[in-house]
Amino acid sequence: MITVLPYLAISMGLVSSFHCVGMCGPIALALPVHEGTRTRQITGVLVYNAGRTLTYAAFGVIIGTLGASLAWLGILRYASMAVGMVMLAYVFWPSVLGQQLHMPLFWQKTIHRLRQKMGLYLKRADLPGMLLLGMLNGAIPCGMVYMALASSVATGSTWGGGAFMALFGLGTMPAMLALGIVKQQFTPALRTRIRKLTPLLVAIAGIWLVARGVMTSYPDHSKPAAGITICR
Repeated sequence: MITVLPYLAISMGLVSSFHCVGMCGPIALALPVHEGTRTRQITGVLVYNAGRTLTYAAFGVIIGTLGASLAWLGILRYASMAVGMVMLAYVFWPSVLGQQLHMPLFWQKTIHRLRQKMGLYLKRADLPGMLLLGMLNGAIPCGMVYMALASSVATGSTWGGGAFMALFGLGTMPAMLALGIVKQQFTPALRTRIRKLTPLLVAIAGIWLVARGVMTSYPDHSKPAAGITICR
């Protein structure tokens, strides 16, 4: 079941890109890349999305390290099932969990500062500015990114988590590239309809995480290996 993770990451990115169009669309539509040659426009959008993917990969490294620790303790499968059940609970009882789950005040202030920085970079039309804007946007809270991060813990390794999230970011690129280049086709009404797919996507991810926890076995490194004598 572990071998399907790369395909799952890309698939999640492709499907989540519809959510990205709905939620992150206003930022992509505001990118200052609609002047100059078509090549320059495409390059600017590519660099912006590369920045997002870099941030996703960095978060994946952190979560993958956590997954490696959970695998070493022999409890990764239980953590996977717990995260999957929380996702499913959020789909069926969003108002209940919404009342209980709140971002800490320090994180709210951090996000506010990130948004202010993004406003500054939106005024720049150079490629370094596009890269930094994408990296900052990748750090903005997003339910679909959280879903992918929760799934990346299944890799059980530091670099596996980073690779998972990098592939997720690549999967989101086709729709985001189209949005950044042909923005006229993505009306507010279309983005609203696309956002309605979010509960279904979260439910699918939750079911997969629960199934992965039930069906996949990891070596329990917290127990002494067979054949090794422990001196006391």
